[in-house]
Amino acid sequence: MFTIYGLNGRVYSGALEGLRELEPVRAVARLRAGSPVVGTQAELAVTGVGPQHQQQHPAGGGEALPRAAVAAYAQAARASQPKRQRLTRVRELMTPRVLGLPLTLSLAVAWQRLLDARLAQAPVLDDLQRPVGLLVRAELPQLSPAHADLAAWAEWRERLQQPVSSAMTTPLPAVSADTPIREVSQVLHELRLPGLPVVDDDTGRAIGFISRSDLLRAIGHEPPLDLWS
Repeated sequence: MFTIYGLNGRVYSGALEGLRELEPVRAVARLRAGSPVVGTQAELAVTGVGPQHQQQHPAGGGEALPRAAVAAYAQAARASQPKRQRLTRVRELMTPRVLGLPLTLSLAVAWQRLLDARLAQAPVLDDLQRPVGLLVRAELPQLSPAHADLAAWAEWRERLQQPVSSAMTTPLPAVSADTPIREVSQVLHELRLPGLPVVDDDTGRAIGFISRSDLLRAIGHEPPLDLWS
C-alpha cells in the first residue's frame, strides 16, 4: 500500500494504480524526468557452435571422470546449503533506521547531517513524524565558498539558511512494510526517486527507508528476489 502525507495530513492511501493517477505525483514525475536518456542499441554477436567449432577429445574419454567429479561436488555443496527464502516484501529489504529532517531545519544543517551520516537522501518529517518530502543531497548547493560566486555571496548564504521545505521533493509517496518490492521498483523508476520512506499503516510515522541501493544490494548479495509475487 502507498500513502502520501501533506502538511495538513493524509492525502492518499491506496494501491499503485491510484497513485499513478494523482496529478501531484504525475507533476513530480515530470519535474524529475529531465532529459531523456539516449543510448545506442548494442549489436549482439551470436556465435553458433557447429561441427567446425566443437573440440575433439581423445577417444578414451580422459576428461569424463574429472567433469563427473566436479559435478558431484557441486551438487553436494548445493544440497548442504539451507534453502534461502525469496524476498518479496519491503520489510525484508528496508533499512529500519530513519534520519528524519524537520521541516524547519535549514538547508545548511540538513546538508551537514546527511554528510555526517553518509546518506545521499533523507525524508522530511512533520511534527507527527510523517514523511512529507524528500531531501536529496546532490540537489543542494555546495557548502563551500569555493563553489559560490563571490559576487553573489549574500544570496548564496541566504539560500543555505532557508528551510528544507524550500528544496524538498514533494509530494512524496510512502510505502507500508508489506508492499511488494516490485511495486516499489516501479515507483522509483517512474518518479526517478532514489528511495521511499516506509511508514506504519496506522499512524503514518516513518519506520524505515527503502532505496535503490537496498534493491541493488539484494540483487548482488541477498537471497533471490521474487519481483513477480
